[in-house]
Amino acid sequence: MDYFAYRNGSLFCEDVPVADIATKVGTPVYVYSAATLRHHYGRIAAAFAELSPMICYSIKSLSNVHVLRLLRELGSGFDVVSGGELVRAQAAGGEMSKVVFAGVAKTDAEIRQAIDAGIGLFNIESEQEFENVARLCRQAGRSMRAALRVNPDIDPKTHRYTSTGKKESKFGVDIERAERFFQTYGRVESLRLDAIHLHIGSPIYTADPYVEAVTKTLAMMERLRGQGFVIRTLDIGGGFAADYEAGKSPDAATYAAAIVPLLRGRGLEVILEPGRSINANAGVLLAGVLYVKQGGERNFVIVDAAMTDLIRPALYGSEHFVWPAKLAAGETSPPRQISHEAPGGVKVDVVGGVCESSDFLAKDRTLPPMQRGDLLTIFTAGAYGFVMSNQYNSRPRAAEVLVDGTAWRVIRRRETYEDILAAEITKE
Repeated sequence: MDYFAYRNGSLFCEDVPVADIATKVGTPVYVYSAATLRHHYGRIAAAFAELSPMICYSIKSLSNVHVLRLLRELGSGFDVVSGGELVRAQAAGGEMSKVVFAGVAKTDAEIRQAIDAGIGLFNIESEQEFENVARLCRQAGRSMRAALRVNPDIDPKTHRYTSTGKKESKFGVDIERAERFFQTYGRVESLRLDAIHLHIGSPIYTADPYVEAVTKTLAMMERLRGQGFVIRTLDIGGGFAADYEAGKSPDAATYAAAIVPLLRGRGLEVILEPGRSINANAGVLLAGVLYVKQGGERNFVIVDAAMTDLIRPALYGSEHFVWPAKLAAGETSPPRQISHEAPGGVKVDVVGGVCESSDFLAKDRTLPPMQRGDLLTIFTAGAYGFVMSNQYNSRPRAAEVLVDGTAWRVIRRRETYEDILAAEITKE
């Protein structure tokens, strides 16, 4: 569910016509719905309420500090993977004891930064990393907590670039190594290893991989407890899917129905790290049509957004529902299915202006006939959209807007050419 809907032929975000935003702010622009963010966070919290989980929103999926503040107000902690994301969590007023720090390549500076901040948990990915974090904790005179990221050798059946649960992944350690890891490092005082972290990939469209991963991990935890190790916390990560097409992903209650019984009554602190399941459907990317052209037998709709604004189609082969922000006369609200075709429409590729053949936002879509000046909407763009945008071809990054009921505001201004040059130090 989201709060984007057509009314009288025009697309609204909550109670604001998106065309009004595009007129005043320009395109391309990301538009986020506060009601949708609250709705999906609330559904996850309610679904897993029996476990009283600590929800640590995954900053990497959508990192605008105004969005982080909204989620912090709902009680969210944060999952960070860099020093920059930790700064964002701090700027959002995040409670540092509800921050977990993941990632395979934490630098010494980032580790010291996290120690000074007093974060709740380091997610540890290797033996050398543990030794280094423990060393820096000793130097700082601090004792911190750590969770070992365990790789349960599960195939989540997602894109190979976002699958992280197989044994050969760069992330975490396999279960056999995990037990040896505790035997070696499980009693280090400066970095208390009393938690397990799982994150097997994203997006995952069924609860089955979670059930398999949690079941394997619980058995390992029992063996470790039998050796005298105290394990207080299980972080089951994130990866819950989002509806890139209507009705294609389970809701939070479906995942919880399979996972909660496995953890019920075990006395574990449970951490969740949701990202796209909260924010994907909370955002759209608006793009203006610049030109329509034909090349051989293919038709192109050329827009002012590009792979620099939304790289997922080029990088992952992902598909987003794309449709005009204003419906044709007599047209009803379209179902958000990639295969939906407009009656009397034209099969087109929606492409941008980057000098790469991989620069496309959608291929082989039958859209209503488009004209210069029309406004297109790329749906389900809240997750891994703006955060992966870049300045390739020296293209300024888009603006971001947050809508809340009838009100809206720019939460990140559009970049300028001066912004592009600002970090380049030159001598005249």
